Amino acid sequence: MKHLDEYRDRAAARKLAAAIARIVTRPWTIMEVCGGQTHSIVKYGIDRILPRELELVHGPGCPVCVTSLEMIDRAHAIAARPEVIFCSFGDMLRVPGSRGDLLELKSRGSDIRIVYSPLDAVNLAAANPDQKVVFFAIGFETTAPANAMAVWMARQRRLQNFSVLVSHVLVPPMITAILQAPGNRVRGFLGPGHVCTVMGQTEYEPIARRYGVPIVITGFEPVDLLEGVLRTVQQLEAGRAEVENPYARAVRREGNPASRRLIEDVFEVCDRKWRGVGLIPKSGFKLRYEFRAHDAERLFEVDDIDTQESPDCISGQILKGLKKPHDCPAFGRQCTPQTPMGATMVSSEGACAAYYTYGRHLEAAARAQGTNGAGSSLETSPAEPQLVPIGGIR
Repeated sequence: MKHLDEYRDRAAARKLAAAIARIVTRPWTIMEVCGGQTHSIVKYGIDRILPRELELVHGPGCPVCVTSLEMIDRAHAIAARPEVIFCSFGDMLRVPGSRGDLLELKSRGSDIRIVYSPLDAVNLAAANPDQKVVFFAIGFETTAPANAMAVWMARQRRLQNFSVLVSHVLVPPMITAILQAPGNRVRGFLGPGHVCTVMGQTEYEPIARRYGVPIVITGFEPVDLLEGVLRTVQQLEAGRAEVENPYARAVRREGNPASRRLIEDVFEVCDRKWRGVGLIPKSGFKLRYEFRAHDAERLFEVDDIDTQESPDCISGQILKGLKKPHDCPAFGRQCTPQTPMGATMVSSEGACAAYYTYGRHLEAAARAQGTNGAGSSLETSPAEPQLVPIGGIR
């Protein structure tokens, strides 16, 4: 736990929470951008040790959750072909499309394989020259360098049977779309530490200036997140709107120049649909023309897809920070990790999965019944929360 315990220290977390409580004077809504941050907030009860004036809302920071329904259905159409070996990370296999998920397709005989790196799929193509190997390339900017490297290596090795179904999405346009949306309440952001490790912070500086919102790049441990909240509140209370980087142990202002060059060599910016959000201009990556031989969308001609989203799932409103999982009537009842209705329950980074994993569905059920689960009335506000003593918090 070296280099980790100090960021999970209970005393340090309590000190930061007290500092936040001392300076906040009015209500503020802050959005954490990354799904990993959401899980830490719920796991450690960070949202419960903050003063009542502060509300943390969960943004569309889970790449599995925001992969559009059309793209999921395109993946199904390609994976169903007998000549295809379809490769994906495991968390995509249970994401519901219009007509089931990839795991169900696999059970019916399609050759769908879980890989741990896009380079595994490149090697699989080399070992199976008579099959067409397709890798489902999803994610934010964090995973773009590895996916770009896979395409670059396939071209270097002249693997004509390797292609990628690209569904990369970009964080800065998403933040802009949230700020421009009618009814937006978000006044500050906890920026995505992993994304900024690759891309740096310069793309966020014009957003902070134009919209007057602080963006504080934050890690994923309790002390990281509370320091991010503290710095965001300090800016809001002072009327400032800047990009700050307290996650300097991982993020440099310019990011990772080598990774950025690789991304620029292989990908170009495009418009992209986000599940539950809609089309956001210039919010994705697609392959450059010179890599068209490895573009699965072009090779398999799957543009014309008829999609059918579940009418009972409110994941779109959750992804936009308008509602929380316990606002959904199906949460913890019809919709569970075993029977997910939407992507936010399937993904390990989804907000609904986080709430379910750490017991918030039980609280929602008790609240609906007007009890705390032991026969007494629930208080109008939760009892004093505790940082969960897991993984180093003492």
